[in-house]
Amino acid sequence: MNFDIIIEFLPNFFEGLWITIIICSVSLVTGSVLALPLALVRVYNVPVLSPFSRGYSYVLRGTPLLVQIYLLYYGLAQFDWVREGWLWFFLKDALTCLLFGFTLNLAAYLSEIIRGALQSIPKGEIEAARAYGMSETKVVLNVTLPGALRRVIPPLSNQVIFLVHSSAIASLIAVTDILGAGRELNQSYYVALEGFITAGFFYLVLIMALSAIFRFLENRYAGFLR
Repeated sequence: MNFDIIIEFLPNFFEGLWITIIICSVSLVTGSVLALPLALVRVYNVPVLSPFSRGYSYVLRGTPLLVQIYLLYYGLAQFDWVREGWLWFFLKDALTCLLFGFTLNLAAYLSEIIRGALQSIPKGEIEAARAYGMSETKVVLNVTLPGALRRVIPPLSNQVIFLVHSSAIASLIAVTDILGAGRELNQSYYVALEGFITAGFFYLVLIMALSAIFRFLENRYAGFLR
């Protein structure tokens, strides 16, 4: 192990860490916003929208994320109507294309997690709210959703860790994330281990920090589930 070149390349790894954090945080926020209505239409069996949500989840969870990214980044650019339309804003740049693909994929997984959390709310709580005189909208906003958001924390932590691991594919479409910085180190100095070991260390530290944050959130908001 040549620690001198690792120290010299550390600024690149910190830039890659920032890119990884951007990918994961933006995808998590936008994916959650998209996942919530997808879950709600499934739980309340909304005509037309419920089958669409089921099919969306089945397709996006049933195909590899890397294939989806390749189709978005390399495949759709072949069509003139894509390059001339609004979608090209997301697809012309590698990072925005990656964020678009991660959002669509993550929304499928999060919709299933949220759907399960919504269906796990005790029926007694819902019936009590209705008996109190709440409308169905108020029941959802004041009882169902708050309870579901607390129950979603434990499975969400696993999904976020999986998201961080999946973000490593960013380097395959020329986005310099943590792994991308490691690959650049190896290629610049013609070494095999230094870049990947350093990248693995950065991923490990990031996962440890995220695990600590979710452990705090779980103890603070979902401790009653234990």
